[in-house]
Amino acid sequence: MASFSTSSAKAGSSVGGGGWAKAKHQSAGGGGSTLERIQQIELEISRTQKNKATAKHLGELKAKLCKLKRDMLEPSGGGGGKVAGFEVQKIGDARIGLVGFPSVGKSSLLTALTGVQSEAAAYEFTTLTCIPGVIYYNDIRIQLLDLPGLIVGASTGKGRGRQVIATAKSCDIILMVLDPTKDDAQKEMLTKELENVGIRLNKKPPDVTVRPTKGGGLKFQATVPLNHFDEEVCATVLKQYKMHNADVLVREDVTVDEFIDVIDGNRKYCKCIYVYNKIDLLKLEEIDELARRPQSVVVSVQNKWNYDYLLRRNKLFTVENAVLLLHKSLLEDFKHAFVWGSSVKQSPQVCGKDHILHDQDVVQIVKLTQAEKAKALHGKKTGTTIAGSNIKVEKKKEDKAPLKS
Repeated sequence: MASFSTSSAKAGSSVGGGGWAKAKHQSAGGGGSTLERIQQIELEISRTQKNKATAKHLGELKAKLCKLKRDMLEPSGGGGGKVAGFEVQKIGDARIGLVGFPSVGKSSLLTALTGVQSEAAAYEFTTLTCIPGVIYYNDIRIQLLDLPGLIVGASTGKGRGRQVIATAKSCDIILMVLDPTKDDAQKEMLTKELENVGIRLNKKPPDVTVRPTKGGGLKFQATVPLNHFDEEVCATVLKQYKMHNADVLVREDVTVDEFIDVIDGNRKYCKCIYVYNKIDLLKLEEIDELARRPQSVVVSVQNKWNYDYLLRRNKLFTVENAVLLLHKSLLEDFKHAFVWGSSVKQSPQVCGKDHILHDQDVVQIVKLTQAEKAKALHGKKTGTTIAGSNIKVEKKKEDKAPLKS
């Protein structure tokens, strides 16, 4: 019979309480190195059934997992520093990073598009540092970075993975170079490695506002029906970040992972184009199937196929890109933009961040006022309080005429 004593430590660990205490300690992410604790929590998440009864527990585990990954990527202490070959000054109108597994043709693609000679060979890991180049296309100057090939486990530091992904995080667009002769697992593995360090591909930031307060506890409000998230799970996640007093306003149906992204605050939302190289090795039907996939481009570096289309896919310039060129802080206060030019039906026209601009367009940026920012944060006013807060609104007193006797 198995013993689950509350005081024995015979279970083979320094954790008191026997086998049950050890199991509970490991499931909470305690003990061992940071990497071991991450593996323990990931195992616990994979073993837990996903339903409403376990949503709170899964939220707590995912919040702990996110904090551990952040601690692993940003270790405290003065031992870190810049790595030679990875600090490249950002120039031009946009920065594009070539990401992929070793020997998929990234260096050859850089040479073909920019003329910069990056060592290419038939063996893996020919590129060991970041090689920059510049593309000049229709009066647009684009910086292209050839990054060393990633391997599985790059997000934990294998194969200079941290330096490669940190440089990728500074890019405006990611070109994920894939080998079409292999299965789609390569795409999934690369996406996972990038997501582990906070890069979100082809996604928008969740429409959630979290404002820490000095008191009053948690004030939770949702303007849409929520299927994967509720106030209880929200409180559990915030507790892991030691946020006991906050105003939370949810404007879309989010998941726990998306809410954690908002809390953590260091996510990079980046456009990604999947570039399938070496299509000269495929049949015409296979090329057609790949070309029809979302956000995908097929090319052949060896035969110089489809370069022009690849450049056109990267040329799309939105209002958001224009705002970021001025200053990234303007995007936080962005309300809308007035656009004059060939990209609109009438001049001026009110446009949002996703509007695609044409050459010679004129843009005027309109910022949110302080009152509009407060309204977006707290919600609409009601008769007695502002929704989502405890701010009282005094009712107007009506002057009544005295009654005549």
